[in-house]
Amino acid sequence: MKEDRQLLVITHLSQLVTLITGFGSLIVPLILWVTQKERVYQMDSHGKSIINFQLSLIIYAIVCIPLVLLFGLGILGFIILGIIAVIFPIINAIKANNGENPSYPLSLNLIS
Repeated sequence: MKEDRQLLVITHLSQLVTLITGFGSLIVPLILWVTQKERVYQMDSHGKSIINFQLSLIIYAIVCIPLVLLFGLGILGFIILGIIAVIFPIINAIKANNGENPSYPLSLNLIS
């Protein structure tokens, strides 16, 4: 197993592909994680963190949909989720480059 911090950084930043294409923030990191988890040191833990984060964002977005009707709270939720979805992949890409473990807030531990 080799250490490849650049690939870890790319995996974290691949979540931002949604900003360009409108989709793929779960698919691209999932493909990188599944294909590289046996070859790259720490890819398994970073990949699980990313997938848990993306699945959590999807769940929270689904919860926000009916909340739109309740005083517009869902809109506020969507704005907060959007900000979190952009900021934390960047923060964790920097952490990965420095050899630190990623930490995503509000991330449900769905895959362990």
